[in-house]
Amino acid sequence: MDNSGRRTFLGVCLGGLAAAVTAAATWPVYRYLAPRSTATTAARVEIPEKDVPEGEAKFFDFGGASAVLVRKPGGGLIALSAVCTHMGCIVQWEKDTQDFLCPCHGGHYTADGGVISGPPPKSLAKLPFIVANGIITIG
Repeated sequence: MDNSGRRTFLGVCLGGLAAAVTAAATWPVYRYLAPRSTATTAARVEIPEKDVPEGEAKFFDFGGASAVLVRKPGGGLIALSAVCTHMGCIVQWEKDTQDFLCPCHGGHYTADGGVISGPPPKSLAKLPFIVANGIITIG
């Protein structure tokens, strides 16, 4: 093999390698920015009542986003979006204080989703639900 053949071969190999590296680097970015498929996002979620004890919260995926079901002291239920209204972080349930905390910028929400303090501009969105035969159906 002469030098021009080697150069062509190395050029093709390096071009293929560059294309593979580019594809490997851009695929995660594309998957992050692309909308979720509607086939994989639930429009209705069923949770057994026994899975949400008093004073506890159960997080789940609803419509492609994080949501939470809370059984308040006294037994009342509420279903909320778990996405902070400030920057879109996922809120965390604080069992000892019975409220939500956004770990990104310190926003606090009541168990009903109302803003207590911090930068969130509005309350967490409420989700419709029904309870029948021991099953909580959200959506």
